[in-house]
Amino acid sequence: MKKIASSEITPESVYRSRRRFLRSGLTFLGAAALAACAPGGVDESPKSPDLRSDKVDEFGDPATSFADITGFNNFYEFTTDKERVARLSQNFITSPWQVQVGGLVNQPGLWDLDALRRQFDQEERIYRLRCVEGWSMVIPWDGFPLRKLLDRVEPRSDAKYVRFETLYDPQQMPGQRDSYFSWPYVEGLRLDEAYHDLTILATGVYGQPLLPQNGAPVRLVVPWKYGFKSIKSIVKIELVAEMPTSLWMKAAPNEYGFYANVNPEVNHPRWSQATERRIGTSGRRATLMFNGYDRQVSPLYAGMDLRENY
Repeated sequence: MKKIASSEITPESVYRSRRRFLRSGLTFLGAAALAACAPGGVDESPKSPDLRSDKVDEFGDPATSFADITGFNNFYEFTTDKERVARLSQNFITSPWQVQVGGLVNQPGLWDLDALRRQFDQEERIYRLRCVEGWSMVIPWDGFPLRKLLDRVEPRSDAKYVRFETLYDPQQMPGQRDSYFSWPYVEGLRLDEAYHDLTILATGVYGQPLLPQNGAPVRLVVPWKYGFKSIKSIVKIELVAEMPTSLWMKAAPNEYGFYANVNPEVNHPRWSQATERRIGTSGRRATLMFNGYDRQVSPLYAGMDLRENY
Protein backbone atom coordinates (compact mmCIF):
# COMPACT_ATOMS: atom_id res chain seq x y z
CA MET A 1 0.00 0.00 0.00
CA LYS A 2 1.49 3.36 -1.03
CA LYS A 3 2.20 5.74 1.85
CA ILE A 4 0.80 9.26 1.61
CA ALA A 5 2.71 12.15 3.11
CA SER A 6 1.28 13.65 6.27
CA SER A 7 0.94 16.96 4.44
CA GLU A 8 -1.58 15.33 2.13
CA ILE A 9 -3.93 14.18 4.90
CA THR A 10 -7.31 15.88 4.80
CA PRO A 11 -7.10 19.20 6.68
CA GLU A 12 -9.57 19.82 9.49
CA SER A 13 -11.27 22.66 7.64
CA VAL A 14 -12.20 20.30 4.81
CA TYR A 15 -14.05 17.68 6.80
CA ARG A 16 -16.39 20.07 8.63
CA SER A 17 -19.32 18.81 6.63
CA ARG A 18 -19.86 15.91 4.28
CA ARG A 19 -21.32 18.14 1.62
CA ARG A 20 -18.39 20.53 1.75
CA PHE A 21 -15.78 17.88 1.20
CA LEU A 22 -17.89 16.17 -1.46
CA ARG A 23 -17.81 19.46 -3.35
CA SER A 24 -14.05 19.69 -2.78
CA GLY A 25 -13.57 16.35 -4.54
CA LEU A 26 -12.50 14.39 -1.47
CA THR A 27 -13.89 10.99 -0.61
CA PHE A 28 -16.41 11.48 2.17
CA LEU A 29 -16.08 8.29 4.13
CA GLY A 30 -12.53 8.57 5.38
CA ALA A 31 -12.91 12.05 6.79
CA ALA A 32 -16.31 11.22 8.20
CA ALA A 33 -14.75 8.69 10.56
CA LEU A 34 -14.19 11.55 12.97
CA ALA A 35 -17.82 11.09 13.96
CA ALA A 36 -16.77 8.56 16.52
CA CYS A 37 -13.22 9.67 17.13
CA ALA A 38 -13.57 13.10 18.58
CA PRO A 39 -14.34 13.23 22.28
CA GLY A 40 -15.75 16.71 22.63
CA GLY A 41 -17.17 19.90 21.17
CA VAL A 42 -17.40 23.57 22.06
CA ASP A 43 -19.01 24.05 25.45
CA GLU A 44 -21.41 26.97 25.24
CA SER A 45 -22.37 26.68 28.92
CA PRO A 46 -20.53 28.81 31.50
CA LYS A 47 -16.85 28.22 31.01
CA SER A 48 -15.05 25.64 33.11
CA PRO A 49 -11.48 26.22 34.25
CA ASP A 50 -8.87 25.20 31.70
CA LEU A 51 -7.70 21.98 33.27
CA ARG A 52 -4.53 20.60 31.76
CA SER A 53 -1.02 19.36 32.48
CA ASP A 54 -1.13 18.35 36.14
CA LYS A 55 -2.22 14.95 34.82
CA VAL A 56 0.08 12.80 32.68
CA ASP A 57 -0.05 9.42 30.99
CA GLU A 58 2.42 6.61 31.70
CA PHE A 59 4.89 8.09 29.18
CA GLY A 60 4.85 11.40 31.03
CA ASP A 61 2.85 13.17 28.34
CA PRO A 62 0.55 15.84 29.80
CA ALA A 63 -3.19 15.49 29.46
CA THR A 64 -4.77 17.50 26.70
CA SER A 65 -6.45 20.61 28.09
CA PHE A 66 -10.11 20.47 29.02
CA ALA A 67 -10.73 23.24 26.49
CA ASP A 68 -9.26 21.15 23.67
CA ILE A 69 -10.94 17.92 24.75
CA THR A 70 -14.31 19.66 24.77
CA GLY A 71 -13.54 21.91 21.83
CA PHE A 72 -12.46 19.55 19.03
CA ASN A 73 -15.42 17.52 17.94
CA ASN A 74 -17.40 15.72 15.34
CA PHE A 75 -20.54 13.88 16.36
CA TYR A 76 -22.49 13.02 13.24
CA GLU A 77 -25.64 12.10 15.12
CA PHE A 78 -26.02 15.85 15.58
CA THR A 79 -24.30 17.39 12.57
CA THR A 80 -21.37 17.02 10.19
CA ASP A 81 -20.24 20.54 11.12
CA LYS A 82 -18.10 20.32 14.22
CA GLU A 83 -18.56 24.04 14.95
CA ARG A 84 -22.29 23.45 15.52
CA VAL A 85 -22.21 20.22 17.54
CA ALA A 86 -22.29 21.82 20.98
CA ARG A 87 -25.14 24.15 20.07
CA LEU A 88 -27.24 21.37 18.58
CA SER A 89 -26.52 18.99 21.47
CA GLN A 90 -26.77 21.38 24.42
CA ASN A 91 -30.37 20.37 25.18
CA PHE A 92 -29.76 16.66 24.66
CA ILE A 93 -31.47 14.79 27.50
CA THR A 94 -29.02 12.54 29.33
CA SER A 95 -30.99 11.88 32.51
CA PRO A 96 -32.77 9.66 33.20
CA TRP A 97 -30.83 7.18 31.07
CA GLN A 98 -31.04 3.40 30.85
CA VAL A 99 -28.79 0.82 29.23
CA GLN A 100 -30.29 -2.49 28.17
CA VAL A 101 -27.86 -5.41 28.57
CA GLY A 102 -28.89 -8.74 27.13
CA GLY A 103 -28.41 -11.27 24.39
CA LEU A 104 -26.50 -14.43 25.25
CA VAL A 105 -26.44 -13.87 29.01
CA ASN A 106 -28.01 -15.54 32.03
CA GLN A 107 -29.00 -12.33 33.80
CA PRO A 108 -30.24 -9.75 31.27
CA GLY A 109 -31.46 -6.45 32.60
CA LEU A 110 -32.24 -2.79 32.11
CA TRP A 111 -29.69 -0.75 34.02
CA ASP A 112 -30.26 2.78 35.21
CA LEU A 113 -27.10 4.80 34.66
CA ASP A 114 -27.22 6.41 38.10
CA ALA A 115 -27.43 2.92 39.58
CA LEU A 116 -24.44 1.82 37.51
CA ARG A 117 -22.41 4.73 38.86
CA ARG A 118 -23.30 3.76 42.42
CA GLN A 119 -22.63 0.05 41.97
CA PHE A 120 -19.33 0.34 40.16
CA ASP A 121 -16.67 2.58 41.64
CA GLN A 122 -15.64 5.32 39.25
CA GLU A 123 -11.94 5.26 38.40
CA GLU A 124 -9.76 7.79 36.63
CA ARG A 125 -8.00 6.36 33.58
CA ILE A 126 -5.59 8.62 31.71
CA TYR A 127 -5.57 7.19 28.21
CA ARG A 128 -4.20 8.21 24.85
CA LEU A 129 -6.82 8.54 22.12
CA ARG A 130 -5.67 8.09 18.51
CA CYS A 131 -8.06 9.05 15.73
CA VAL A 132 -7.97 7.25 12.39
CA GLU A 133 -7.53 10.67 10.76
CA GLY A 134 -4.06 11.07 12.27
CA TRP A 135 -4.51 13.19 15.39
CA SER A 136 -4.37 12.25 19.06
CA MET A 137 -5.07 13.41 22.61
CA VAL A 138 -4.35 12.36 26.19
CA ILE A 139 -7.63 12.21 28.10
CA PRO A 140 -8.33 11.70 31.83
CA TRP A 141 -11.53 9.69 31.67
CA ASP A 142 -13.72 8.71 34.62
CA GLY A 143 -15.55 5.40 34.46
CA PHE A 144 -15.35 1.71 35.27
CA PRO A 145 -14.13 -1.47 33.55
CA LEU A 146 -16.72 -2.96 31.23
CA ARG A 147 -15.90 -6.44 32.56
CA LYS A 148 -17.58 -5.56 35.86
CA LEU A 149 -20.91 -5.07 34.12
CA LEU A 150 -20.41 -8.16 31.96
CA ASP A 151 -19.78 -10.27 35.04
CA ARG A 152 -23.10 -9.12 36.49
CA VAL A 153 -25.05 -10.35 33.46
CA GLU A 154 -23.17 -13.68 33.30
CA PRO A 155 -22.24 -14.30 29.63
CA ARG A 156 -23.18 -17.71 28.27
CA SER A 157 -20.59 -20.03 26.76
CA ASP A 158 -21.82 -19.33 23.22
CA ALA A 159 -21.26 -15.55 23.56
CA LYS A 160 -18.23 -14.54 21.47
CA TYR A 161 -18.74 -10.84 20.80
CA VAL A 162 -20.25 -7.73 22.39
CA ARG A 163 -22.43 -5.46 20.27
CA PHE A 164 -23.02 -1.82 21.30
CA GLU A 165 -25.70 0.55 20.06
CA THR A 166 -26.13 4.32 20.34
CA LEU A 167 -29.44 6.02 21.03
CA TYR A 168 -31.56 6.50 17.91
CA ASP A 169 -33.61 9.67 18.32
CA PRO A 170 -33.72 11.91 15.23
CA GLN A 171 -35.77 14.47 17.16
CA GLN A 172 -32.86 15.05 19.52
CA MET A 173 -30.12 14.02 17.10
CA PRO A 174 -30.90 15.77 13.81
CA GLY A 175 -27.91 14.25 12.06
CA GLN A 176 -29.70 10.92 12.16
CA ARG A 177 -32.14 12.27 9.60
CA ASP A 178 -29.35 11.92 7.03
CA SER A 179 -30.15 8.67 5.25
CA TYR A 180 -26.59 8.15 4.06
CA PHE A 181 -25.65 6.17 7.17
CA SER A 182 -27.39 3.08 8.48
CA TRP A 183 -28.48 4.41 11.88
CA PRO A 184 -28.23 3.79 14.76
CA TYR A 185 -24.49 3.79 15.30
CA VAL A 186 -23.32 0.25 16.04
CA GLU A 187 -19.92 -1.03 17.17
CA GLY A 188 -18.55 -4.29 18.51
CA LEU A 189 -15.72 -6.01 20.33
CA ARG A 190 -14.60 -9.57 20.68
CA LEU A 191 -15.52 -10.84 24.13
CA ASP A 192 -11.90 -11.06 25.30
CA GLU A 193 -11.32 -7.45 24.16
CA ALA A 194 -14.39 -6.36 26.09
CA TYR A 195 -13.12 -8.16 29.18
CA HIS A 196 -9.67 -6.57 29.02
CA ASP A 197 -9.03 -4.29 31.99
CA LEU A 198 -8.18 -1.33 29.73
CA THR A 199 -11.69 -1.35 28.25
CA ILE A 200 -13.95 0.99 30.18
CA LEU A 201 -17.37 2.57 30.10
CA ALA A 202 -16.65 6.27 30.59
CA THR A 203 -19.08 8.58 32.36
CA GLY A 204 -16.86 11.63 32.84
CA VAL A 205 -13.73 13.52 31.89
CA TYR A 206 -11.46 15.61 34.13
CA GLY A 207 -13.66 14.65 37.07
CA GLN A 208 -16.75 16.17 35.50
CA PRO A 209 -19.72 14.40 33.87
CA LEU A 210 -19.49 13.91 30.13
CA LEU A 211 -20.99 16.74 28.12
CA PRO A 212 -23.49 15.79 25.41
CA GLN A 213 -20.90 16.38 22.71
CA ASN A 214 -18.52 14.06 24.59
CA GLY A 215 -20.89 11.12 24.18
CA ALA A 216 -22.88 11.69 27.36
CA PRO A 217 -23.92 10.12 29.52
CA VAL A 218 -21.93 6.92 28.87
CA ARG A 219 -19.53 5.84 26.15
CA LEU A 220 -17.08 3.07 25.44
CA VAL A 221 -13.34 3.74 25.58
CA VAL A 222 -10.91 1.20 24.07
CA PRO A 223 -7.56 3.01 24.06
CA TRP A 224 -5.58 0.68 21.78
CA LYS A 225 -8.09 1.06 18.94
CA TYR A 226 -8.87 4.00 16.69
CA GLY A 227 -11.34 6.37 18.26
CA PHE A 228 -14.32 5.48 16.09
CA LYS A 229 -14.56 2.19 18.00
CA SER A 230 -15.37 4.10 21.20
CA ILE A 231 -19.12 4.39 20.61
CA LYS A 232 -21.00 7.21 22.34
CA SER A 233 -24.35 7.64 24.14
CA ILE A 234 -24.87 3.90 24.56
CA VAL A 235 -28.36 2.51 25.15
CA LYS A 236 -27.89 -1.18 24.33
CA ILE A 237 -25.21 -3.81 24.96
CA GLU A 238 -25.77 -7.31 23.59
CA LEU A 239 -23.65 -10.42 23.81
CA VAL A 240 -23.82 -12.30 20.52
CA ALA A 241 -22.32 -15.31 18.78
CA GLU A 242 -21.45 -13.65 15.46
CA MET A 243 -19.17 -10.70 14.72
CA PRO A 244 -21.28 -7.50 14.67
CA THR A 245 -21.24 -5.33 11.56
CA SER A 246 -20.50 -1.79 12.64
CA LEU A 247 -21.82 1.39 11.06
CA TRP A 248 -18.43 2.11 9.50
CA MET A 249 -18.02 -1.43 8.19
CA LYS A 250 -21.32 -0.97 6.35
CA ALA A 251 -20.45 2.51 5.13
CA ALA A 252 -16.90 1.80 3.90
CA PRO A 253 -15.90 -1.87 4.20
CA ASN A 254 -12.75 -1.26 2.15
CA GLU A 255 -11.53 1.34 4.66
CA TYR A 256 -12.80 0.34 8.10
CA GLY A 257 -12.55 -3.15 9.50
CA PHE A 258 -13.85 -4.73 12.67
CA TYR A 259 -10.67 -4.58 14.75
CA ALA A 260 -9.45 -1.02 14.03
CA ASN A 261 -6.33 -1.56 16.14
CA VAL A 262 -3.90 1.35 16.02
CA ASN A 263 -1.11 0.10 13.76
CA PRO A 264 1.50 2.42 12.21
CA GLU A 265 2.41 -0.31 9.73
CA VAL A 266 -1.08 -0.59 8.23
CA ASN A 267 -2.05 2.56 6.35
CA HIS A 268 -5.49 3.85 5.70
CA PRO A 269 -6.10 3.40 1.94
CA ARG A 270 -5.62 7.15 1.47
CA TRP A 271 -2.96 8.17 4.00
CA SER A 272 -0.16 6.93 6.20
CA GLN A 273 -0.78 5.96 9.81
CA ALA A 274 2.91 6.18 10.73
CA THR A 275 2.66 9.56 12.48
CA GLU A 276 0.10 11.65 14.32
CA ARG A 277 -0.54 15.21 15.47
CA ARG A 278 -1.10 15.65 19.20
CA ILE A 279 -3.80 18.27 19.69
CA GLY A 280 -2.45 21.26 21.60
CA THR A 281 1.14 20.70 20.48
CA SER A 282 3.12 21.41 17.32
CA GLY A 283 4.68 18.98 14.90
CA ARG A 284 4.04 15.28 14.48
CA ARG A 285 5.11 12.23 16.47
CA ALA A 286 5.51 8.57 15.65
CA THR A 287 2.40 6.48 16.14
CA LEU A 288 2.91 3.58 18.52
CA MET A 289 1.74 0.03 17.89
CA PHE A 290 -1.59 -0.48 19.66
CA ASN A 291 -1.33 3.21 20.60
CA GLY A 292 1.41 2.37 23.08
CA TYR A 293 -0.54 -0.41 24.83
CA ASP A 294 1.32 -3.19 23.02
CA ARG A 295 2.55 -4.94 26.15
CA GLN A 296 -0.94 -5.13 27.62
CA VAL A 297 -2.97 -6.16 24.58
CA SER A 298 -0.72 -7.88 22.02
CA PRO A 299 -1.48 -11.35 23.51
CA LEU A 300 -5.09 -10.86 22.37
CA TYR A 301 -3.93 -11.09 18.77
CA ALA A 302 -1.23 -13.77 18.95
CA GLY A 303 -1.00 -15.59 15.65
CA MET A 304 -3.30 -13.18 13.81
CA ASP A 305 -2.38 -11.42 10.58
CA LEU A 306 -2.88 -7.80 11.63
CA ARG A 307 -2.80 -6.59 8.04
CA GLU A 308 -5.65 -8.85 7.08
CA ASN A 309 -7.53 -8.27 10.33
CA TYR A 310 -7.34 -4.50 10.21
